[in-house]
Amino acid sequence: MTSRSAAGTVDALGHYERGASTYFAAQCDQRFGYYLYVPQDFELGRSSDYRLCVLVHGTGRTPSVYRDLFAGFADANRSIIVAPLFPAGIIEPGELANYKFIAFHDIRYDQVLNGIVDEVAARFRLAERRFLLFGYSGGGHFAHRYFYLHPSRLLGVSIGAPGMVTLLDERLPWWRGVADLEARFGVRLDFEMLRRVPVQMVVGEEDKETWEITIEPTSRFWMEGANDAGPTRIDRLRALRDDFARHGIPVRFDLVPGVAHNGYAVLGPVQDFFGQVLQRLSGPESREG
Repeated sequence: MTSRSAAGTVDALGHYERGASTYFAAQCDQRFGYYLYVPQDFELGRSSDYRLCVLVHGTGRTPSVYRDLFAGFADANRSIIVAPLFPAGIIEPGELANYKFIAFHDIRYDQVLNGIVDEVAARFRLAERRFLLFGYSGGGHFAHRYFYLHPSRLLGVSIGAPGMVTLLDERLPWWRGVADLEARFGVRLDFEMLRRVPVQMVVGEEDKETWEITIEPTSRFWMEGANDAGPTRIDRLRALRDDFARHGIPVRFDLVPGVAHNGYAVLGPVQDFFGQVLQRLSGPESREG
């Protein structure tokens, strides 16, 4: 049972808030919500060194599976896992891609995620509001575009096998480039901050099918040059890596042997990367900010 203070805030963790949690509606917009994993030894008021790790699902929308596969990582690294759910069919019945490009109708999915993160950080009284971000496939779409808009909120970002990539090209319009980023989102690119965030890109060595990612002129996402980054997810992620390099943003690039398009099969390198990020943050060379 939970108890409440005179101010109405929850003072203790309930049964369904520890371990693999129930599904919580986001208070900022209850059309969306999230799953948590909270280590059993977590205690309110003794959480100053805990970090948040956010996992963004792909089109198949299996956030609880990703959450469960990160439970061991959370236990070993004093982390709380946040796995949001962005349902299909919001506003437009059957629509699948809503969150991938950040803005959809009047919804800003980056702001929804910020609201979820702030809610969780406040609930668990975390000192550190920055977080690790991983997204695979559709989540990889979201992760690299979120990175452009909010690098100051990130401890590190892992970009997994997006089907379409947005380059840091100020000559190309969104979604291919960022020429109109400020007009669309009210945010200027901060290259100095982008260079400070550790970045991983990860994709399976056999992720070569093109049926889902070849953009035809009849697609709502069609733009001239829409397929110029390459035919496969591997090619497109390499194009993104090379684009980051041109802008002075270092990237750890993991091509996972024997893996096709399977987000669960790339989590070993992702957890290794996140573990290294957290280790550096806890070491004497860690920086503030």
